[in-house]
Amino acid sequence: MNLLLETAAPVATGNNFPLAFTLVYVVGFIAAVTIGSIAWYNSKRPAGWESKDRPDFVPKVDKE
Repeated sequence: MNLLLETAAPVATGNNFPLAFTLVYVVGFIAAVTIGSIAWYNSKRPAGWESKDRPDFVPKVDKE
C-alpha cells in the first residue's frame, strides 16, 4: 500500500511542463510569421494585388 502511494504522489504534484519550452515555440512562431510577411510583401504581387502599396512598416529588400 505504501508503494502505491509513493508512486502516485509525483503525478498529483501538478504541472511540470517547462516554461522555456513553451516560450521557444511562441517566439519561433511569431518570428516565422514576421519573416514570412516581410518576404511575401517583397515578392511579386499575387493576382489582384498588383496595384496595392507596401505597408510603411515593411522594410524594402533589394535583390542583389
